[in-house]
Amino acid sequence: MSSAKLIQGYEVVIGFETHAQLQTRSKLFSRAATAFGAAPNTQASAVDLALPGTLPVMNREAVRCAIRLGLALGARIARRSVFDRKNYFYPDLPKGYQISQFEHPVVQGGEVTFFVGDKKRTVRLVRAHLEEDAGKSLHEDYQGMSGIDLNRAGTPLLEIVTEPDMRSSEEAVAYAKALHQIVTWIGVCDGNMQEGSFRCDANVSVRRPGQPLGTRREIKNLNSFRFMQQAIDYEIRWQIEQLEDGRPFQQATVLFDPDTGETRAMRSKEDSADYRYFPDPDLPPLCISEQWIEQERAQMPELPRQMAERFVAEYQLPEYDAVTLTQTPAMAAYFEQAARACGEPKLASNWVMGEVSRRLNAEEIGIEAARVSASQLAELIGRIRDGTISNAAARQVFEALWAGEGTGVDALIEAKGLRQMQDTGALEQIVDAVIAANPGNVAQFRAGKDKAFNALVGQVMKASKGKANPQQVNVLLRQRLDA
Repeated sequence: MSSAKLIQGYEVVIGFETHAQLQTRSKLFSRAATAFGAAPNTQASAVDLALPGTLPVMNREAVRCAIRLGLALGARIARRSVFDRKNYFYPDLPKGYQISQFEHPVVQGGEVTFFVGDKKRTVRLVRAHLEEDAGKSLHEDYQGMSGIDLNRAGTPLLEIVTEPDMRSSEEAVAYAKALHQIVTWIGVCDGNMQEGSFRCDANVSVRRPGQPLGTRREIKNLNSFRFMQQAIDYEIRWQIEQLEDGRPFQQATVLFDPDTGETRAMRSKEDSADYRYFPDPDLPPLCISEQWIEQERAQMPELPRQMAERFVAEYQLPEYDAVTLTQTPAMAAYFEQAARACGEPKLASNWVMGEVSRRLNAEEIGIEAARVSASQLAELIGRIRDGTISNAAARQVFEALWAGEGTGVDALIEAKGLRQMQDTGALEQIVDAVIAANPGNVAQFRAGKDKAFNALVGQVMKASKGKANPQQVNVLLRQRLDA
């Protein structure tokens, strides 16, 4: 749990409920397909339509996904969990109830650790439970009416519920990104927020420090990290304004309108008693053996936090670097290939987090599409290390590689004339000439003004057309000035 930053004297309290759609080929309790984008109502079986006489049958792959998530979150995986009926009427929920889990969920506890800037945060989890999704109401194509698409009805979800541990919108977004990273890393969810595969509900309240929790309002179906922060910030301001003006408000479910940047109430928020939970009589308890859990544990990939710990130990990287470089398996692999090839892990980290990431972000592409390969980056770093080129020249070579001007680092260095001067005698002549031509800066330096020294270094680099080794320039210049 983090320390609170007050806004107008109020502490912000945020908890999350996230629905991660599982990457299974069929639905949670039927054999209907789950592929996105099919024509309406072409992927709805008799079970999904709740026709009389149909019975649900559990999807084993969905249970496997739950086990993997529990392992990734450091949670307890219940050996015996129970499915419940959550009763409420939606036009796109044919049964009139949703099959979910309540008192005995499959994944219990756990935590998500992440960074907000350079500050480490941990959010505790209450649970992650299996449930089926509802269908979808379509309003755009029907004047004065709504259509119902039941393709999504019965799609398997894991709902991941946190404790109210977050204290700012920045922290909430960082948590959501960290959870998104985990579910995609272990392959249980594709994380496509635009298609609704990863949807977040933010429970937001404010209170005076030390007071009981305030009235919360739940912002539903946030499917963009940018909108998530905007929605939470607006809701915080709105709640504080209501309280400051003496206008109490009710617990409610609200929606965020990206066009206006505002939240609006959709309905009063129900409590668990309103759903009349009771064990589903058509489904036996879900029993998971220790053998199955250990089998999945053995097949788990190296998790982001484990890989980050290894990067710190193996490459002596700062923890912040290690966490940043393990955002995706592809970025981690790119860094490792470059670091091992060049033998300079920290330099490789700086370049991946700096020049490489800057261009990826500008072009909105993943590192898989980077136009400078890890081996090319390693070769470039090697030329900096052996003194062939300066850092500034290396950036020019990198830009040329990214622009597709050539494939060879050495060829580009020669073609652009970027090789650093190796002739010490020639460099000494340039240094002597700069000292002779700048008596004012020389006098200022000898009077204790360091800026004058930097000005002289700049003059030497200019006279050498950028080919002088900056370290050599510093040494020679100081030797001459101290003589």
